[in-house]
This record gives sequence, structure tokens and C-alpha cells, in this order.
Amino acid sequence: MRTLLRPTGFVDSPFGQDGKVERLAGGLNWFSSVEIITVENNRRVAVELVPVQHLDKLLDDETSSAWERLTAPRPPLQLGSRTIRLDQPQVMGIVNVTPDSFSDGGQFEDGSAAAEAGMRMAEQGAAIIDVGGESTRPGAKPVWEGDELARVLPVIERLAMAGTAVSIDTRKASVMTAAVEAGAGMINDVSALTYDPRSAEAAAVAKVPLVLMHHQASPETMQQDPRYDDVVVEVYLWLEERIAAAEAAGVDRSHILVDIGFGFGKSLAHNLELMNTLALFHSLGCPLVVGASRKRTIGALSNEASTDKRLGGSVALAMKAVEQGAQIVRVHDVPETVQALKVWRGLRDQALTPPAF
Repeated sequence: MRTLLRPTGFVDSPFGQDGKVERLAGGLNWFSSVEIITVENNRRVAVELVPVQHLDKLLDDETSSAWERLTAPRPPLQLGSRTIRLDQPQVMGIVNVTPDSFSDGGQFEDGSAAAEAGMRMAEQGAAIIDVGGESTRPGAKPVWEGDELARVLPVIERLAMAGTAVSIDTRKASVMTAAVEAGAGMINDVSALTYDPRSAEAAAVAKVPLVLMHHQASPETMQQDPRYDDVVVEVYLWLEERIAAAEAAGVDRSHILVDIGFGFGKSLAHNLELMNTLALFHSLGCPLVVGASRKRTIGALSNEASTDKRLGGSVALAMKAVEQGAQIVRVHDVPETVQALKVWRGLRDQALTPPAF
């Protein structure tokens, strides 16, 4: 049996609420209540809603540790010479140097065009540019590592030379190593180090931030009737295991970020449930990355809108993540998401300005 903590009851301001609210992961979000979730056999079997001011009476060793992880500030990331603060939400721009990615396949297949797109995203406010050379859309087949390297390395080199913070989106150890040598300052692995048996060692040696993403099955089969007993609990426990495995391989825990894997082996209902309960995942103690941009769920909820007609839904999901404390949102539409975050930040700054009584 396990007990999990999910912060809820978010409030605009902590002023006048001493002892009644708590700050989430050192960010700009404050919450007033916690769901104490009892888990048995990979399912939620009981939920109790407790005000923050009464929580200390109910914490044991397990939940005290979870509480510390929930509330501890997330230190900034260091990507080369760039420092990415995590006390406020950041945007990661997507550059797929592939012919077959689900949204922008072929758009940036030319390395020069891809590098220019990445620099443009950085100018528009993206803190990190995530470069990938292998599509992991539903039904996609693996790409030979030589082809993947030929696609991504020239782009990474150009972006890094321009002073851009770069992440490499790959499942392969050789690509991780070469990309970091070329200037990438982060590894984003959609398999969470499960695809390539050499990847854990490569990530540990690289000593750069590492994103571990949940998935079920492989891209070829992951959307063929995905099933869970309780998707929230199973994704949480799986990510917990992958964090431990990465640490055991020598990855510093302060370098680990986690991603719920929106759309990777999940149905529409699974994706929505994970987004609604996203704040729970802060008790893993790692920064949260959320990538829901232009995904199938948006089309399913909006009359089967095509990928190029999913901007509104993409921004809505990004803001849903930010409202629950996600530190990084991974998006295709950088200027629109950055603008939404600026408005959100203005609202938060006003709420966190002490009132004049």
C-alpha cells in the first residue's frame, strides 16, 4: 500500500494566509489543500482532502518525504553557458529534422532551415530548443543512428555556436554522446533510458540534464488500445522507478526531469486524466516537462481538427500544465505560447504584489 500527495485548491495569493497555503516546488503557484491518495494494487482506493494547515498531523515518514519534494524549489538547469531558471515556467521549442514527424515532418528536413527555425524560436522567447532526428509519432519505425546523427548534428552545432540552449531528442546512446559533444546541453529521451541498453551509461557520462518520459509500448504499437488499471498511479510509479534506475546508473538526481508522456501509449481519457492530476507528479521531486502541442487529443476534442489547426488547444493544454506548476512546456508554436505565458505571468505578478491596506 502506498500514499501519494496531490496539491490542489490553488489560490491567487499567499497574503493573509500564513500557515494555510504552501508554495508548489518553489514556483509561482500556491495551494491550500492536499489530496491524500491511498494506493493499493496500482489503483487509487481512497482519497481524503485535507487543508494545508491540518496536514502536519497526518504525515508519516513516507508522506513527509513526499511533502518535502512537493515544496522544495527546483534548482536552475545549466545547459552549456545558459542558465535556465525553474522558479517560473519556460518554453521548449520543437525542431524536428525529420521527413515524417506528425506535425512538422519535412518542414525542417533541411539542416539550414532547421537551425534558422531554432534560432528564430529562441529569439521569440524559447529558453531551450529541442532537436530531434527520429519521429516517434504513432506508427513510426526506428531510424538508423547514422541517419539520425546526420540530421541533427549540423543543426545542434549551428544552434550551439549561436549561444542557444539545445536539447537532443533521442533514444540512442551514440546520438546522445555525439549530440552533447556537438553542443547539446540536455538529453530528452522519450523511452526514459529503456530503448538502448547503453543509454543510461551515456546519460551518466554526459552529466547534462536528462528528461525521462513515460511511454507504453513502442511508437509502432503504442496507440493500439492502450490500457491501464489506473493511468495516474501507474505513470507515477513507473516514473519513480525510472528515476531510481537513472540514479543507479550514475545520473545525478538534480539533473533529472520527468514527462508524463502525453499521447505516448494513452487514450484520450488517459491524456485528460493525467493533465487534470498533473500536480501530483511534483512529489517525484523533479521538474516537470509537458509536451501536448498539436497532439491527437486536441483534434479529437475539436471536430478532428488537423495538426495545423490545433493552436488554440495547444495553448490551452500548455496553460493547464503551467497552472499546475509545470516548469517546462514543449511546443511547436513558440510566440503564441510565450505571449500566453507573459499574460499569465502578469496576472501572477499582480496577485503576488502585497495589497495596500
